[in-house]
Amino acid sequence: MSKREMSYRPLGENGPQVSAIRLGTMTFGQQNSEAGAHSQLDLALERGVNFIGRCRARGRRLPSMPRPAAA
Repeated sequence: MSKREMSYRPLGENGPQVSAIRLGTMTFGQQNSEAGAHSQLDLALERGVNFIGRCRARGRRLPSMPRPAAA
């Protein structure tokens, strides 16, 4: 996939155009090396990815997050 083939979408109603594919980086520095992280970032940028996430809590509840109400 080249940059020309990447599709972009607005972030919010009037936000910037972001790539349809997001590169998640929460494991950088833990499950891969610095060199591996740079390689992944370089490839993503070459392919037109401009949406890079760094969320560390996706799927996990932080102590400050309220518990969902019982059903």
